Amino acid sequence: MTMRTDATSQGAPALDPRRWQALTVISVATLMVVLDASVINIALPQAQIDLRISDADRQWAVTAYALAFGGLLLLGGRIVDLVGRKRVFLIGLVGFAAASMLAGIAPDGATLFAGRALQGVFAALLAPAALSLIAVTFTDARERAKAFGVYGALQGAGGAIGLIAGGVLTEYTTWRWCLFVNAPISLAAALAAVPTVRESRAEGERRYDIPGAVLVTTGLVALVWGFTHAAESGWTTTLTWLLLAAGLVLLAAFVLVEQRTTHPLLPLRVVLDRDRAGAFLASLLTGAGMFGLLLFLTYYLQVNLGYQPLHAGLAFLPFSAGIIAAASFGAPLVPRLGPKPLMAVGIAVALAGTLWLLLVQPTGGYLPVVLPSMVLTGLGLGVFFVALPNTALSAVDPSDTGVASAMISTTQQVGGAIGPALLNTLYVSALTGFLAGHGETVTRAVQLDGYVHGYRVAFTASAVLFALALAAVGLLVRTQRGAGPSASAA
Repeated sequence: MTMRTDATSQGAPALDPRRWQALTVISVATLMVVLDASVINIALPQAQIDLRISDADRQWAVTAYALAFGGLLLLGGRIVDLVGRKRVFLIGLVGFAAASMLAGIAPDGATLFAGRALQGVFAALLAPAALSLIAVTFTDARERAKAFGVYGALQGAGGAIGLIAGGVLTEYTTWRWCLFVNAPISLAAALAAVPTVRESRAEGERRYDIPGAVLVTTGLVALVWGFTHAAESGWTTTLTWLLLAAGLVLLAAFVLVEQRTTHPLLPLRVVLDRDRAGAFLASLLTGAGMFGLLLFLTYYLQVNLGYQPLHAGLAFLPFSAGIIAAASFGAPLVPRLGPKPLMAVGIAVALAGTLWLLLVQPTGGYLPVVLPSMVLTGLGLGVFFVALPNTALSAVDPSDTGVASAMISTTQQVGGAIGPALLNTLYVSALTGFLAGHGETVTRAVQLDGYVHGYRVAFTASAVLFALALAAVGLLVRTQRGAGPSASAA
């Protein structure tokens, strides 16, 4: 029995007898990639002390990964389609293991950031390969909906699971094992993928848009660097605005290149579809809000409430459980209700949970404030993530399956890079202003009050991002009931 590639379009494809085993392997890789964006969060306070990283620079441990991941995902999606999905999947797993070891042995902040960026490079191959493999492996509409439900649950819960895993590893070993642990998992997944995952690729000329990849990646780096410099030196410095302006110019140049090149990194037809444009924009804004929220909740739990790493990690369990439960129960509702109402309701519930966090207090409040906020936010994001692929991959051309799949992860990771950088800048500015208003002598109580003031500013910004995502879904997405990834995408 052979499975057709994208080039074969006649006749119904036979079901792959190993498709569920393949989904297991793909799910492990997907979970590892997603949770690695947040697994460092719980370990970051200890890593910051060990490697002497400043408050302004600490977010690079998160954003270096997210930047490389998000900036190169589109190129990764095109490579996946043309080189072969299984082949790229295996390369990504082995490379991710090596990069994780490099970051784990880092003697200083610069090496840690470099290792995290290299992890992002290989994650940019793994993520689109994984989603494309699901799309081409599951040809039955109902089975594909279930498979995407699993993917959505892992995509949404991975961040919280990473925080829990980071707490366990940091508490009982060292923060470095948050990185080392990826190596055995990656290699085991690669070995399991060899007999279970089938190869497929799109036909076409193997040419890649390197100028586009350079422009989009450097543009994103400039934006995040601009936000970081604002946290260090303020918003009034010339360099801050030069970096932000350079980022916008480079991204605009990227769009112009994509319009004119014969082999675009991002074919504009993929994003000019109104439904997909709304889905991608909502994904970007939601990723920014979620990653920023998780970063500052981590510091609130450990710094203000005094939680140890394991305790802090377990404190995120309701968030993770909410995402998994919502994604699991939400998957059957997608073909019945359509993805748009589920995406809108999910974001609205997450927004309500984020606004609840504005009630946090300097030295207490997990049960009355943080817990219900986590439950609401987790449930909302779980519903959103399970419905998102059904809109983003609806009626996509088979040759664009990889790049459209990559855009889902791209938008979330770009949001995951920009969100923490922006929120950290607002936090540092708010904290600095608060402490400056209390004179030269700052007691511990005043310091804790200042932290909470900064957290509330960051949580407010996160809520604004969710509100903008809700507006994007409401104004742009038109997908009707029963919509889902096109069968032709298989």
